[in-house]
Amino acid sequence: MKIYDRQGQEIIVDQSQNNLLKLLYSHVLGRCALKVLTLPFITHIGGMYMNSSLSKHKIASFIEHNHIDMSQYVKQDYHSYNDFFTRKIIPEKRPIEMQEDQLIAPADSKLTYYPIREDTHLLIKDSLYSLSDLLQDETLAKEYHGGDCLIFRLTVDDYHRYCFIDDGDLEGEHYIPGKFHTVNPIANDYYPIYKQNARSYSLLHTKNFDDVIYMEVGAMMVGKIVNHPIKSFKKGEEKGYFEFGGSTIVVLFKKGIVQLDQDIIENSKTHHETRVLMGEKIGVKQKSMC
Repeated sequence: MKIYDRQGQEIIVDQSQNNLLKLLYSHVLGRCALKVLTLPFITHIGGMYMNSSLSKHKIASFIEHNHIDMSQYVKQDYHSYNDFFTRKIIPEKRPIEMQEDQLIAPADSKLTYYPIREDTHLLIKDSLYSLSDLLQDETLAKEYHGGDCLIFRLTVDDYHRYCFIDDGDLEGEHYIPGKFHTVNPIANDYYPIYKQNARSYSLLHTKNFDDVIYMEVGAMMVGKIVNHPIKSFKKGEEKGYFEFGGSTIVVLFKKGIVQLDQDIIENSKTHHETRVLMGEKIGVKQKSMC
């Protein structure tokens, strides 16, 4: 799998994390270690450490190793690693495309698009997942057959706050507990990741894109998906954030609602990802044929 920017240039990424994950998931001892590492209480302990002042020393080396441009972020003193990890960006650095018919990315991420077939499963890195498995709700899943599934994969170097894609109202928050496996594509070769990860989803009644399912998926060492208690929202308004770790957002649209930008479609056809930034245009509302 390769990652391309919006200009079609390949982005070269550090493979050290992938190599470690391959070692863990492909060997017996590594899988034994994962049985412990993915237990919820281990994740909780890891979260406690990341929230403590003991973790502050990791910040400087992380910034250097991942080439993070700190000039994009609000200046502050960080009290813990998670304090740094959930840092806020300067709003002008992530302008929101406010034209009503423009679909925006909810987060800085690597995006993949999948059409939702009525009689097939979603293909995610050579593994098949039904929508009903993902949602644990077969009736709701049927409403999105023929629609579009967008998977926004966040890695540790990404900005880990995410926003609403349109104006509207939020109905409920459904939490599905699960094991905390990494969402890195390497792991998909060994485990059905999106069936085992803890996840939370809401139904968004949006102004321009009908009813949208918006799901946050946690990952190994992510003990918390933090969503703000919001019932009505505006396009670009912050919905929540992930604490430490790689994480994923899944957004589902009904049939005939959106038309994605062609570069995203073409990259996804060849199983590659497209690098997108929060607030940027990734598609448009489909025009009615009436």
